[in-house]
Amino acid sequence: MRLPIALFNGTVATTNGLYSIEDIGFKEAKQLVSKHGFESAIGHQATADILSELLQQDVQMNRIQFKQEVGQFAVVLKLNKRPPEGIILNKEEMEKIGFSLKLMKRIK
Repeated sequence: MRLPIALFNGTVATTNGLYSIEDIGFKEAKQLVSKHGFESAIGHQATADILSELLQQDVQMNRIQFKQEVGQFAVVLKLNKRPPEGIILNKEEMEKIGFSLKLMKRIK
């Protein structure tokens, strides 16, 4: 069974298990999502907007309870620094802080 790539706005373990996390480039993430499809578990509109541009896909905000399956990959947008408590950043503020993408796989 081919699982879609999960999209997250943080490196979060969605259930018990063993995970690996590594950097992934924008181009590689775009190719991975294009090849395998995706399921958005993005909880903030600004993150959905940025990923839509980067991945050239229509990524919708989707505040769901997601459980990453064994063998399933996730592409994660990770901010370069943590915003203050209670602050919801807009797209421009996120771009100013900067971010990277991570590839997260549930191993077991």
